[in-house]
Amino acid sequence: MFRVIKARLQQGHRTMKYPEGPPPALPERFRGMPSVDPARCTDGCARCAAVCPVSAVLKEGPVRLDMGRCLFCGECARECPAGAISFGGDFRLAGRRREGLVVSGKGHRIVEPVDAAVKRMFGRSLKLRQVSAGGCNACEADSNVLTTPAWDLGRFGIQFVASPRHADGLLVTGPVTENMKLALEKTWAAVPSPRVVIAVGACAISGGPYRDHPEVLNGAASVVPVDLFVPGCPPHPLTILEALLNFLGRVERKD
Repeated sequence: MFRVIKARLQQGHRTMKYPEGPPPALPERFRGMPSVDPARCTDGCARCAAVCPVSAVLKEGPVRLDMGRCLFCGECARECPAGAISFGGDFRLAGRRREGLVVSGKGHRIVEPVDAAVKRMFGRSLKLRQVSAGGCNACEADSNVLTTPAWDLGRFGIQFVASPRHADGLLVTGPVTENMKLALEKTWAAVPSPRVVIAVGACAISGGPYRDHPEVLNGAASVVPVDLFVPGCPPHPLTILEALLNFLGRVERKD
């Protein structure tokens, strides 16, 4: 016991200061908020759409990029000869509306805070039941990272709980397979009202690389109403944390 206490004293305080302080440094290869410039597109060129493995580049009309489908692989940006698509370093990707995840130009999609009544209910305490609806465990792992001492999600009053009866909502990952549909429905039904649903990752938003497979329901919104969409494959833990805090009105956006 004394050795454990000594080790903790030697380690010091490890929890990051975000959001009061600067966010932690992200790796150079991190791909964040995309930027699309339709004016650079060459008429008839569809090379970016052709290389996208999940049809996230939309070519009907001016070129657009659907972050709800995007795997952030960067193939479209590398393939585009005119540089019409690029990925920046902004980790703030989440949105309240599914259609708001479609990027058609430069700028950010801001997570609007919940209404005053819901903020009074969940603003200081939000308990979530995590449901892996056929996920590969990447989004699950990056969500779980938030519970470690370096991130300490609990300091914001946000916690993952074991039972949906103790939860205020669901955090759903995975494309929602046919085998998980009933489980998700039952878990949702067990959460007392008022309740929220947060879809984390491309699979939970649109089905990801499994979209339109006969055994996949193309995301959580096909089964339960979704209040917050967090894009990525998987989303960085900082993206998930910022989305949750902004969703609850706990951080002030400065764009």
